Amino acid sequence: MWMHALSIGYSPTYLRENADGIRQHWPRIPLPDTKQALEASAELGRQVAAILDTESAVEGVTFGTIRAELKTIAVVSRVGGGTLNPDAGDLALNAGWGHGGKGGITMPGKGRLNEREYTQAELEAIASGVEALGLSTELALAHLGETTLDIYLNDVACWRNVPVRVWDYTIGGYQVIKKWLSYRERELLGRALTPDEAREVMNIARRIAAILLLEPALDTNYETVKQASYEWPA
Repeated sequence: MWMHALSIGYSPTYLRENADGIRQHWPRIPLPDTKQALEASAELGRQVAAILDTESAVEGVTFGTIRAELKTIAVVSRVGGGTLNPDAGDLALNAGWGHGGKGGITMPGKGRLNEREYTQAELEAIASGVEALGLSTELALAHLGETTLDIYLNDVACWRNVPVRVWDYTIGGYQVIKKWLSYRERELLGRALTPDEAREVMNIARRIAAILLLEPALDTNYETVKQASYEWPA
């Protein structure tokens, strides 16, 4: 039942149609009228739960053979090409993503990013990957965002190709990736990022992209449940 509720709660259509109830902390979750529909909905919820659990790796998203549409997302890269050298401070986060405020409170900063069009290689990767999900490239871009971003650590390093809706994604009212970066500015952390920490941003971005690409299936599931909901006895 909880996994079914999770799948419904991550449907953008459900969130739009039930915004008032959610704001009042009184969301209502439709219950399917068949066991088969409940199990199908719960399976989608399990996929969402696995992606949200940052303590567990997700095959095809954060380990194993990464899905084609995710493989080019948030790759830690050297600006202009070449190899990054962590020992030379190439992973130091000093682009202004966070700073110390009064009472030791971390305040978010503007940081540095570059919004751009996808490269042809990035578009081809998305197209080849989302076909297996039953999505068109156009629908995939509608959920990922029509443009992408390069997010800078410093003058020599960036996370290349973070789709705009991945970057804007919020949980609990906070912009997920930007919030993570704000606490790890070098002046606050006292050191550069480790390679594993830099890859963690990549993995977060890929998890978010995977959720966004599940949205068409989550919406379809919600519509199916809404049209055939269990009718409670009077």
